This record gives sequence, structure tokens and C-alpha cells, in this order.
Amino acid sequence: QVHVVESGGGLVQAGGSLRLSCAASRRTFSSLDMGWFRQAPGKEREFVAAISWSGGMPYYANSVKGRFTISRDNAKNTVYLQMNSLEPEDTAVYYCTAVRGATLTIPAFGSWGQGTQVTVSS
Repeated sequence: QVHVVESGGGLVQAGGSLRLSCAASRRTFSSLDMGWFRQAPGKEREFVAAISWSGGMPYYANSVKGRFTISRDNAKNTVYLQMNSLEPEDTAVYYCTAVRGATLTIPAFGSWGQGTQVTVSS
């Protein structure tokens, strides 16, 4: 299991940008594939982006491809999500967690942090 703290959310106008951070406490963070998910009001949690333990093989949901970029700094035990060209449909609580599976879209441990709220106004 990995404990994480997400930050960087906020209120932004459509077309704007935000950078989310996810700080992990686990010493073996550098061996974990990590991903971002989001949950909008009244909707199920959905996959957004993932990155392998080495920093390669990023995966993105079609809805964010070309606008969002996932990266990581293993020296800082941190994963980032750079979000550009934000749309009102991106409004949600964003969570990060360890992931698994061929396309890194499955939560590995089933545990979640408190998330960070992203609100995009039109």
C-alpha cells in the first residue's frame, strides 16, 4: 500500500492550466507504476493518466490526450499531472494511486488519498 497526498487543484477558467502533484510516502515509490484518476459529481471514478516506474510508457484517457502530461520525480517520491487547455468537463476531484495492468489503468491497492478538487469555469 502507498499513502499519497494530492495537491495543486483549484478554480481556473476554461483554457487555463493547472499542475497537480502527488507526494507518496512509500520508500519503494520508485518501483511503483503510478496513475491519476478523477471523479466528477454523480459519476464513477475514471482513469486519466498513468506512468511506469521508470518514467516511460505514459498512458492517457482519450478525453485528455494531447492536453494532459504525466511525469514523475523518483528522487522526490512525486508524480505530477500537467493539465493544459482545461475544459469544464475536466471538473472533478483528482486522485493518484499506484496502478497495475497492461495499460496501467487498474488501481493496485484499492486505497485512495483525499484527492484535490479541480474546477473549470466556462
